[in-house]
Amino acid sequence: MDVPARDSPSEEVSISSFHSEYPPVDTWKDEETGDEGTRAETFREDPAQPTDAAELSLELDATNCADNDDDLGEDGGRSGKKSYAETARMFKLRRNLDQLDCFHRQKEHNVLKAREELKVCRLHISELERQRARVEEEIEQQKEDDNSAAVFRLRAQHKRLCQELQQEEELESHVATTLRDHELEMCQVEVEMGHFSLLRVEVQEEEQAYQALQAQRGEARLQKEYTSTQSLQLRTQCLKARQAATQKEEETDYQRTTELSQASRQKAALYLKETINRMHREEAENEQQSRGLRQKRMQAVLSLKANIACTQESLRAQQTKARAQAWRQEEEERQLRESLQTQGINSTKYMYQQKKLQEFHRKKEEFQEKQKSKRVEIVSKLLLEEELLERRKRHHALLIPPTQVSRVERLAGHERSPEKLLQSLDQQPAETKEEERKRDTVFSDSSSSSELSDQEESRDLEEEQGLTDSLAQPEFTGLWDQIRQVHQSTPNEDAKSLQSRAERRDMSLLPVGKPPVAGKRVIQGKEFKGSPFISKPEVILFKDFDVGQVYKKKVTLTNVSYTTNYCKLLGVTMDLMDFISISFEPPGPISAGMACDMQVIFQPMMNKDLKGEVQFVSAAGPFSVPIRCTIKKCDLSVDIDLIVFGTHVVGQTISRAITLTNRGALGTCFTVVSSPCPSLAQSQLQAQAHALSEASSASTELSQERSTSIAAASDSQESPASRDSGELKSERKSQEPLLVSDSKQSGAQTPAVSETLGGVEAASRRRSLASEQQEGGPALKASTEEPSDSSSDITIGEVREGEVGPFESVKLEIIFTPTVPGEAKLDFHIKFSDPTCEPISIGVRGTAVCVPVWVAQPSIVLKICMFDRLYQDSIVVQSRASTALRLTFKVCPELRNHMEILPKTGYIQARSSFNAKLKFLPRRSLFEDAKTFFDSETGVLEVPLTVQVADQVRPVPFTVHAVITSSDLCFDRTEVDFGYCSIYESVKTSVRLTNLTLLPQDFGFLSIPQFVQVQPNDGFGTLLPLETLEVDLIFSAKKAGEYSFQLNCKSGINRDFPLACRAVGVHPPLELSHSLVQFGATAVGDCSTAVLHVVNAHTSLNEFTHPVPRIGRDPVAPVGPRLFAFTPPENSEISLTPRTGKVLPGQRCLVQVTFSPRLCDQAIREEAVRLLCRSEELRLHELERVTKAEGNRKGGEQEGLCKREAPTAPQKGKKPPPARPQVKQTLKEKISKVSISPKTDSPFRAPNPADIQSGSEEYAVGRASLLHSFPEHYSRYVIPCFVSDGEPPQSDPQAQPSCSSPLNTLYLELHCPAVRPPLVVASSNGQTTINYHQVAVGQKVVKKLTVQNISQEALELRSSVLDLSGPFSLLNALRRLGPGATHTLLLAFTPALGKRYRETVEIHSPNMTLEITLCGVGVDPLLTSSHQGGLMDFGYMLEKERASQVFKLQNTSSLAVRFSVLLHSLSLGCKAQSGADSFPALLSPGPEEQTHSTVGTQNYSGQSVFNVTPIEGTIAPGKSQDITVTFLPDHESLHYSDILKVELMNKSTVCVMVLKGAARSHIMYLCGGDPLAVPTDAVHPLPASGDSEHTVDCEKPPLPVLLTLRGVYREGAMSPAVRELEVGCICSTQPMAKKNVEFSWEGLQALQQRGFTVEPTRGTVDAGHRRTITVIWTPPCGLKPNEVVQVCAPLTLRGDETEVYSVTLLALASRASQDPSHTN
Repeated sequence: MDVPARDSPSEEVSISSFHSEYPPVDTWKDEETGDEGTRAETFREDPAQPTDAAELSLELDATNCADNDDDLGEDGGRSGKKSYAETARMFKLRRNLDQLDCFHRQKEHNVLKAREELKVCRLHISELERQRARVEEEIEQQKEDDNSAAVFRLRAQHKRLCQELQQEEELESHVATTLRDHELEMCQVEVEMGHFSLLRVEVQEEEQAYQALQAQRGEARLQKEYTSTQSLQLRTQCLKARQAATQKEEETDYQRTTELSQASRQKAALYLKETINRMHREEAENEQQSRGLRQKRMQAVLSLKANIACTQESLRAQQTKARAQAWRQEEEERQLRESLQTQGINSTKYMYQQKKLQEFHRKKEEFQEKQKSKRVEIVSKLLLEEELLERRKRHHALLIPPTQVSRVERLAGHERSPEKLLQSLDQQPAETKEEERKRDTVFSDSSSSSELSDQEESRDLEEEQGLTDSLAQPEFTGLWDQIRQVHQSTPNEDAKSLQSRAERRDMSLLPVGKPPVAGKRVIQGKEFKGSPFISKPEVILFKDFDVGQVYKKKVTLTNVSYTTNYCKLLGVTMDLMDFISISFEPPGPISAGMACDMQVIFQPMMNKDLKGEVQFVSAAGPFSVPIRCTIKKCDLSVDIDLIVFGTHVVGQTISRAITLTNRGALGTCFTVVSSPCPSLAQSQLQAQAHALSEASSASTELSQERSTSIAAASDSQESPASRDSGELKSERKSQEPLLVSDSKQSGAQTPAVSETLGGVEAASRRRSLASEQQEGGPALKASTEEPSDSSSDITIGEVREGEVGPFESVKLEIIFTPTVPGEAKLDFHIKFSDPTCEPISIGVRGTAVCVPVWVAQPSIVLKICMFDRLYQDSIVVQSRASTALRLTFKVCPELRNHMEILPKTGYIQARSSFNAKLKFLPRRSLFEDAKTFFDSETGVLEVPLTVQVADQVRPVPFTVHAVITSSDLCFDRTEVDFGYCSIYESVKTSVRLTNLTLLPQDFGFLSIPQFVQVQPNDGFGTLLPLETLEVDLIFSAKKAGEYSFQLNCKSGINRDFPLACRAVGVHPPLELSHSLVQFGATAVGDCSTAVLHVVNAHTSLNEFTHPVPRIGRDPVAPVGPRLFAFTPPENSEISLTPRTGKVLPGQRCLVQVTFSPRLCDQAIREEAVRLLCRSEELRLHELERVTKAEGNRKGGEQEGLCKREAPTAPQKGKKPPPARPQVKQTLKEKISKVSISPKTDSPFRAPNPADIQSGSEEYAVGRASLLHSFPEHYSRYVIPCFVSDGEPPQSDPQAQPSCSSPLNTLYLELHCPAVRPPLVVASSNGQTTINYHQVAVGQKVVKKLTVQNISQEALELRSSVLDLSGPFSLLNALRRLGPGATHTLLLAFTPALGKRYRETVEIHSPNMTLEITLCGVGVDPLLTSSHQGGLMDFGYMLEKERASQVFKLQNTSSLAVRFSVLLHSLSLGCKAQSGADSFPALLSPGPEEQTHSTVGTQNYSGQSVFNVTPIEGTIAPGKSQDITVTFLPDHESLHYSDILKVELMNKSTVCVMVLKGAARSHIMYLCGGDPLAVPTDAVHPLPASGDSEHTVDCEKPPLPVLLTLRGVYREGAMSPAVRELEVGCICSTQPMAKKNVEFSWEGLQALQQRGFTVEPTRGTVDAGHRRTITVIWTPPCGLKPNEVVQVCAPLTLRGDETEVYSVTLLALASRASQDPSHTN
């Protein structure tokens, strides 16, 4: 029975409401799965599931989305079976029913689980009841046996069982309740499932119908695929025929190309032979030249060797002479000392005095030299100051020339001072004079830019440069003095030079009035150009001023020259003198970069614009600051001067707004006046007139500005230091004719200018009109043929006049309302009340049309189209009409099979657009159907179409353009043969794929077999038009056999192009786990390792269970051992271990491949030889240069000596220099010895590279050079692995297999990139091993290791983690190393045990790992103590007295040992409580715990009770150290204790001692009793000073003492218990009234009645002794076991005071089996 569809919503609601109707009772946890949650959570719907029918159908039919939607819609329309909503409802009901079933299964599982748990609980309860009964029986039995311990244990067990039983019963009740709840819920779910049984049946029927429908769709798809396959086969046959023809043509082309290439190769061979012969000739010539060059170098080296030998001999002779001279001096000193001793004089004192006297004379001479040098410096500074003053005065000289009298006087005055300076300079050495001249030269060069003229500058420079000498210094002092005197000038010449300087100084005293003529200003070697000062602001502007007001502005002048400058105010221009006043104080010299201020005050008297400038003068020339003063003006403008409304339909109203803006400070009134558009001739005349007026005004302004600039230039003589004098002159000459022509043309403008200006404006207007016509479209062109001046369509808005205030704007509205089709024009002017403001003209243009319909895109371009592909585009039709119109699209009959427009007829609404769809499907018959529109050669198609509008005779035309091309792809061959291929290798071949279309095509190889790869880009890509791409086909056989398959290349338009392929697969008997190993970038010196296996997996001939080795379809290889052999290249960087071996069936052999890039030893030796030769060559060049320089110097000296020998006029007041014949002779000898030409008797022979030792310095330098210049290279190795059967020969196990098939050979490919090491060890000669040798355990030794970054990039360093429990540690962090930077690592070694250590730390960089090996030996320090540990008891002593004990520490090891002594009371965790004793016994009620107390009572003063000296130290090997422990209590207590521990530096303990002591305030004490639970002194407060008298008066309470005695029953008899007490007397050095102690017992009768006996009852104890009191307890008759006997007796001690002890005797008799350990 079917359920109606309308009831489904209510049913779904009832299902979903089931969860809210029955809320969960409890939360059930699954102990097996660990899941916990309520049933509502179990039945909760997935939030990610679709909520509507459309989404659900898409989710279920995701694989058939494209096909099933159409089929489903068609089936639903035809048969009406099921719609989308019904299908979605079916899936949703199925989902809800599945959730309900899942919920039912969950509840059933919970019920079964609860029943099982209830069963287990009841079984556990029964088991507990049986255990409880058994324990009760055992309790009764133990009670009968009187075993109390067992009874107590069984009672505790019984109690535990009862508790468990009670818990289990509670759990049983809880589980039973839970079970009932789950059963109830399951019943409810079953009832709910019964309600939906009919709905379940309906869903099943709907699912069956849906499956039948899916089967029908599948059959339809199969039929379609069959049809497409048949068509594909037909196309394939056609394609093969075409490919055969193409291949034949290509073969012909290939043969022709081969013939041409052979002919060209023969021609090229002739030219190549000639070129090779010419190259051989050139190489022979170069070899001959290099041989000659080497011969010259050898001769130079031999001569250098001879010179070195001569130099060494001369040095040895000089050293011998120096030693002989020193020996003679020592002999003279000895003889003098002996003579003084014979005369009775103290020789030591005399020699000391002589040395002091010599030192005094030396210091005196040095002081005199310093005085002279200081005097020279003072004089030089004076001269520099004078030069500076001269230059400053020279800058001030402007207008008035100096009088002759003053000039002569100044010259006379200046002549006297230089003469005095020359007299003082006569005493100066030559060196100071030379330095002074150099200083003068430098200063004159730096200040040469301020000379009066260029000639005077050049003359001074020549004079001063003549005095400049070389900076070279003589080898011996005084050697060049004679040569220097030749160049010294006479006093007359000096006076003349000083006179010329004085004359130049007098030029600076010219009166100020005319600015100096500035030339080139060179300051410190730099030429300064531009104004020496800049002003801020650059232009002083007073804008919008009012007459009668006063305006002030501050101006800052900054010195931008390269030296100190000054600034002087000359004034302002004549036009501004009545209005501008300047407030400026000359600041004096201004350094470069400094500034000064100036205030400008402007007081206008008339309303007029003013211009001018403020003129200044400076040391670098004049400059000026411009001033501008402007009145208030109107500055009016509009945002647009031409309004183009465009094309509009008659009857519309369009408005535009323009903005009139006043940017000036003066307001004005405006009026908008309209005027009709004038004709073109009138507009041209007006434009010409306007241009003439503008040109005349511009020329007038230009002439005024130029006249002003000429006047300013005549005043200032030059522009402000922007050009040199030559440039200024040429510029002035070039400006003169221009100024004349400008003055002539200023009166009237030529007609040519006006015509030009008018033509430009007319051309601009014509361009604007042309642009308007283009925008208007075809209707506008039609209307412009009949122009009309109907300006009534254009009107002005409401605002026609008004007022524009300062800095305001006004908007004006222009309205265009076309009434007649055609063009409308209107020009209107905005006139202003201000006479200075010219009217502003604005043009308005608009066009009115009447055609209501047009195509927005009259030419539709479909670009390039392919055959049999559908292309679509939109045709947009616009309408200006106010009513709806009917449109009809017409296509020519020739193209009706290829082109279609939908809809063919439509209605376009008023003032809207209509979109039609153009569909174009070009077919192969296009050329036959439309020959008139289609060109088959070019593929261009041009189709005219029309749109017919109702009630319109002329249709609207438009055109469709397209280029038609094919969609074919073509391979260069039809079949590919890969040949034989191993299943562990790949074979690659290439084919060429060509795109024959005019469009780019996407292609892809689809459905590729798993054993084939297509590259590039996995067989996908894009081919450009007519492009050919080379495609790589990689075949990797999966198993042995013959392969024949086909590759399908599918284009982007779903066309297939097949390619046939075949190959033969080979399965070798052995296989490699990895056939390709790619090593990372490995640095030189580092290594990379890879591991692979050679596997023999051939264990059976059964080819059905596993692949078997064979070649193609040949017989299977036999099962057995296989031999393999790798053959790597010799002397390569690759090593394999092992290289050969045998692999049994079913086994594998591990092979390790190591890539170790290294430097070739021969290359290192050759680099070392090259560096040696290079250094020798550089040394020879340097020696040759030095030899030439020395020869030139010696030749100059010889010429100087010859000049000195010639007679010269004696200078006035000076003696001629004495001749020095020894110096001349020495120079001649040296010149004769030194030879400039190299000698050939000492050649340098380059060492043989084989002679370079590997550990030598040259070898290390060569290796470092190669490492720094190591280029990165990439190596690829293909290593064959030969495979054969049988055993290897006995003679050579490493030999290659004899019988091996080449098809079974395996290949191992290695990719090995080698790079330069970025990180090297820079210390310890590059060693990477650090040896710490022997180190004591616990001692720390730190060593340094420096690493260097030799790469060009910064390195981020990190290290490996050392063993945290190991002895090695890295103390400093690694940092980022820049290129060439170094970093020092601090590595510490702290051994913890006496053994050898070795560890490796790795320094990781991005491209390398540097391994550093650390090794060392730990040695145990052996330290023994004379005290073996345990208890160190100081006994009883009086308070505030001290007692000491000593123990010894002995070092028996071979290393110095450091120790430390620690007290537990001084540690952080065991500090005594402040103000009171510590009492650990409070927290330890038992006596056992009290015996383990660490720190006892402490002193009130806060100081430690026990003092240890020394607390730390170092004991040398074989030595000992005494440790003293002192006990010093400050108050009475019996519980002083502490722990002493001796530790070494490695935290090992030598010994541990427990320190104990007791202090009494009196000499007597009692000991031996049982310790009390709480010590009495631990709870006593600190004694107060005010309560001392009170404590004396009151009686002390008796002190409690407990003595426990335990008797034992042994074999029916009672053994007595014995305990002892000791009474002692403290021996003290303090004076005491009584030196001994007396004791006595009281109440002995009561003790005897209880069985106690005390011996002795009284006695005396001497000082420093103890006496024992024995207490014996004999149990009386009739005493029951475990019965306690207690009695108390007082014991009185009399010493310096009397103390009473209340001794409590506690006795107990027990059986021997209960406590055998206590017998007393």
